[in-house]
Amino acid sequence: MASGESGTGGHDRTALDEIDLTGELMIAASASRAERLAAEQIDEVLLARREPDDPADGPAD
Repeated sequence: MASGESGTGGHDRTALDEIDLTGELMIAASASRAERLAAEQIDEVLLARREPDDPADGPAD
């Protein structure tokens, strides 16, 4: 049985999304001259990934 057939596809997608976000934060941190990313920079990286129709955005009005 393939891993996608085990009924844990949602967990796999969540894990991959977290890995992608971590990678994007690492790229942003390495491009920054500061020792740490400011909260605003982190928000910018994370919010840039959100899609307009993302269910995490809540119901559309």
